[in-house]
Amino acid sequence: MPKKITPFLWFDHQAEDAMRFYASIFKDSEVLEVTPGPGGQAMSVRFRLEDQEFIALNAGPMYQFTEAISFFVSCETQSEVDELWAKLTADGGEESRCGWLKDKYGLSWQIIPTTLGRLLGDPDPAKAGRVMQAMLQMNKIDIAALERAYVAQ
Repeated sequence: MPKKITPFLWFDHQAEDAMRFYASIFKDSEVLEVTPGPGGQAMSVRFRLEDQEFIALNAGPMYQFTEAISFFVSCETQSEVDELWAKLTADGGEESRCGWLKDKYGLSWQIIPTTLGRLLGDPDPAKAGRVMQAMLQMNKIDIAALERAYVAQ
């Protein structure tokens, strides 16, 4: 049964390609439905990435994605950060600051290690501040660099 709230993505004509791209990146993913439209191209698609269901529509070029909406992905390890970062920025994606990126469709993602939240939440404001300053210098988040900033004197 679908969740009560499901992100709905508007594409010009790439909904099915985007769905298959995302499903190839996230390990626990599934194509749920492709609804054909005129000319045999998908009109809408429904898919699941991890525990989140999405719907996407091919509806023309009137609207574009902006950074005002992004998908936050919690990562446990640097290798997970690195893998997702590389795959999502491939083929025309763009790196941004502080763990943000845009994929080749213009959709914004935040690839964030859980370590960042733990270190920023430290009760010692000096430690948390050093971590924040280190993070502000990064595009892709580097866990080892955050940890070095945390323990620096």
